[in-house]
Amino acid sequence: MLERIRVFSGNANLALAEKICENLGVPLGRANVTTFSDGETRVEINENVRGMDVFIIQSTCTPVNITCMELLIMIDAMKRASADRITAVIPYYGYARQDRKVAPRAPISAKLIADLITTAGANRVLSLDLHAGQIQGFFNIPVDNLFATPVLLKYIKRNYEDNIVIVSPDTGGVERARGFGKRIGATLAIIDKRREGPNEAQVMNIIGNVRDKKVIIFDDMIDTAGTVVQAAEALEKEGATEISACCTHPVLSGPAIERIGCSCIKEAVVTDTIPLQEKAKACGRIKVLSVAGLLSEAVRRIYYNDSVSSLFI
Repeated sequence: MLERIRVFSGNANLALAEKICENLGVPLGRANVTTFSDGETRVEINENVRGMDVFIIQSTCTPVNITCMELLIMIDAMKRASADRITAVIPYYGYARQDRKVAPRAPISAKLIADLITTAGANRVLSLDLHAGQIQGFFNIPVDNLFATPVLLKYIKRNYEDNIVIVSPDTGGVERARGFGKRIGATLAIIDKRREGPNEAQVMNIIGNVRDKKVIIFDDMIDTAGTVVQAAEALEKEGATEISACCTHPVLSGPAIERIGCSCIKEAVVTDTIPLQEKAKACGRIKVLSVAGLLSEAVRRIYYNDSVSSLFI
């Protein structure tokens, strides 16, 4: 019955787009997303989208600037091809950490990206675990910010027993960690972190009891893994018996894989909002869960103009 739906994807995460289409029972739209010899992004839509409800799936992950341009140009192409409605499905929203002025003359890049997406012609945005909830307010179009919690909860409940403590790696993630812990009946601990510079963190103190406990460090993303590895070391010193990590977005840039591989972290549970590099797949400590089912259900409800509120848990 999804006669007027068309689902397309850039090059950022084709595997996730294919899974979403498989769940929906529709083919992935035919489009060529390549580059000219000088590096300019080239987009060619190879099927009719006039009057269609178009969903463009594109995580703005590494290489961030290229994937952002692919998304913007695809949106523009759909608008000029007379698509009825264009929804940008952005499982991972790049630049989300630049959501406020942290120093004089600093940009708010998350707002700039929101303006570009809106200006390009998107009518709606569907994302997952935005780094900061206020980014929804940067758009003047509807934004559905879903949470990967149901997917992660299902795995944690099945594979982890009692005596669990959920750990927030910084004070900014306390609300997120508390909500997750409440759903599995776990207590909460907090890492008091001092950041020395971009992608650098120093763990200072632990608030809460982790001695003789199985702990799960819960965050929205793992980037260079400096924070999560230092947190794991501090938790081990405080007497935690088993340490795991859990996050939505496996950015895993720079030395992240090596740090996780050499750490005391037993397992890092992530989702497929960002495709893993080959060396990450070979790490052995990273467990990937798919959010294709969650996103495909959201796409289906948006298409039928049904409520998506039950997905916000």
